[in-house]
Amino acid sequence: MQGIGNDFVVVNHADVKGADLSALAKWVSNRRTGVGADGLLVLNSNPLEMHMWNPDGSEAEMCGNGVRCAAKRFADLGWSESEFEIGTGAGPIRLKVLADGRVAVEMGQAKFLRGEIGMNGPSDQEFLDQPLEGGLKGTAVSMGNPHLVIPVADVAAVDLAFVGPRLERLALFPNRVNVHFVQVLSRQKLLQRTWERGAGITLACGTGACAVAAASWKLGLAEKSVDVKLPGGHLQIDVGDDFSVTMTGPAVKVFEGALP
Repeated sequence: MQGIGNDFVVVNHADVKGADLSALAKWVSNRRTGVGADGLLVLNSNPLEMHMWNPDGSEAEMCGNGVRCAAKRFADLGWSESEFEIGTGAGPIRLKVLADGRVAVEMGQAKFLRGEIGMNGPSDQEFLDQPLEGGLKGTAVSMGNPHLVIPVADVAAVDLAFVGPRLERLALFPNRVNVHFVQVLSRQKLLQRTWERGAGITLACGTGACAVAAASWKLGLAEKSVDVKLPGGHLQIDVGDDFSVTMTGPAVKVFEGALP
């Protein structure tokens, strides 16, 4: 399945029970010797749960594009309610499958305190528009997983393959961090490129788009409701006064098959 180009191998928990899921994620995610994906989603239907493993075998707390795919998969398998809740490593996520096939996800609150993000340093302090290496400035956000949002004049000019892995492993973030460069096209439109921890350059990152929108509003760069354009497509992100975030976007089944 894929959500604006962020692609996943999706399996039922019962089919991989007892398997080494870290090793399985590494194998299926490999685009030359496996199926090829940005990660492995393992779904449980009783209760509804989604767990995600990155291509490097590490487990992620949450994935916004992944949870939309999970919702679409549960709907395709016959889940009758259009609104329901899915458990994730970041807590329960409420979703709604819309009539046009898109999925709206209540992503919870964007959080800015170091202690909430899992950063080093004073736990009650925020990391807003702070200097980074290379003359960049970044803002740290948690959407259940850690993000670093970096506004730039031109995202296309960023050497993401070079700077991404260096920022991912900054000492500030003991569990590493997802890195996002954002270009403000207007108060309602943002352009984003992403380096995901454990995955590298991806076409999209749902939790990242939420972090980008929340940080952009907090920094005064954009409105609360924005269209975020990523290499794989568009996400509509709506930020509430309390920094609760709703993400709306597509989820598509690409193919089904059997793994040996």
